[in-house]
Amino acid sequence: MSRKEAQEMNAEKKMSPAECRICSEFANHGYYPQEPETKVDKKHVLLHSCCGPCSTACIERLLPDYKITVFFYNPNITDSEEYEKRKEAQIQFINSFNRRVTDEDKISFMEGEYLPEDFYKVCAGYSNEPEGGLRCTECFRLRMERTAQVAARTGNPIFGTTLTVSPHKNYPLISALGTEIAALYGIEFLDVDFKKKNGFQRSIELSKEYGLYRQDYCGCIFSKRERERLDTITTKSE
Repeated sequence: MSRKEAQEMNAEKKMSPAECRICSEFANHGYYPQEPETKVDKKHVLLHSCCGPCSTACIERLLPDYKITVFFYNPNITDSEEYEKRKEAQIQFINSFNRRVTDEDKISFMEGEYLPEDFYKVCAGYSNEPEGGLRCTECFRLRMERTAQVAARTGNPIFGTTLTVSPHKNYPLISALGTEIAALYGIEFLDVDFKKKNGFQRSIELSKEYGLYRQDYCGCIFSKRERERLDTITTKSE
C-alpha cells in the first residue's frame, strides 16, 4: 500500500490523527491494518453414534461447521459387556480428541438408555430377515427417532447419525428415514453420506491412531450370527 492509499483509507474511515500516523507507518513497511474477523456461531447438532470408530471421521468432517454433541444410543447391541466396550471406546475417543481442540470445539457426550427389549420389540417378526432388510430398517428408525426426540427436548435444532459412514449401510434409506423423522419433530436432519470422500477408510485410520476397540459386526445378535456364519465359511474354504 502506498502512502497516498493509506491517507485515502484514513480519510474514508475518519481515523483520529494518532490512528492516521500508525496507518501511514504501516504503509511505509508494506503493512496495513486488518478488519477484525467476524466470529460465526456454529450450529448445534445432536449426532447419533453407533460406535466410537464410526464417529471419528464424522466428527472430524463436521467440526469446522458444527458444535457437536454425541448421543450414544444403541439398544441393539448384543449384551451389556459388548455395550460397555463400545461405549468406553466412544468416550475414549472423545476425551482424547478434546485434548487436541480448542474449548469451543470440544465434543460433548450423552448416553441413551440401554434397553435391549426396545430393540427386540420393534424387530419382532423380522428375525429371519437378511442383514440390510426390514429388521435393519426398524433398528435405524428406533435409534434415529430417539435421537430426534432428545434433540427436540434439549434444544438442538439438528440431528444426524454416523450410520452412513459404513459401506454396509443403505444411505438412501437412512436419508429418507431421517427426513421423515425430522418432519415429525419439527427439527432438521443433517443429511450426510459420511462414507463419501473416503469417510470409511478415514474412520479406520483414526481408530488405529486413537487405539480404539473396533468390533467386527454391526451390533445385534443377528449380525453377530451372520458374522460367525461367514467366518465359518471362510475357515472351511482355506
